[in-house]
Amino acid sequence: MPGDDETEPRKDDGLDLARQLTRATAKSSPAARKRRARRDRGPRDAKVSGAHPDDRDPQLLGSQVERLVADQGWELELRVRGVFARWPELVGPEVGAHSTPESFTDGKLVVRADSTAWATQLTLLTPALLRRLNEELGEATVTVIDVLGPHLPSWSKGRRRTRDSRGPRDTYG
Repeated sequence: MPGDDETEPRKDDGLDLARQLTRATAKSSPAARKRRARRDRGPRDAKVSGAHPDDRDPQLLGSQVERLVADQGWELELRVRGVFARWPELVGPEVGAHSTPESFTDGKLVVRADSTAWATQLTLLTPALLRRLNEELGEATVTVIDVLGPHLPSWSKGRRRTRDSRGPRDTYG
């Protein structure tokens, strides 16, 4: 038969040759190598999504904020600021109305009283305040409470004054 001879060229040999060349060049192109590598590598993490929650699921905002605070080490600072915000609630409304916390550094809480009488009263209440604040913040967080009196006006005014004078009061009587 005339078409059975292996030596005779077939009509679609050119088309087959073009297809083979296209496949060969497509396999060796950089884009094809990247696609093949990505396909062969598979998913990056071996976890498979399931019915139970995992780290890839959307998280509640509160838990993420708690994690951020813990990672940054802001727990004590936030608790101290919470004490500053709730000062009247923690020390009582009357004491809270006449005093304000000013700063907290290295276990030392500085409290400003609005009169010298309240400064004396707060000094007497220091052990009870220490106990209450350490219940709120954690044991041995506040070690010292420094009570300051009110801000007083400065009597040293004007360009011409002496260093040890009493100010404008020394001209009286």
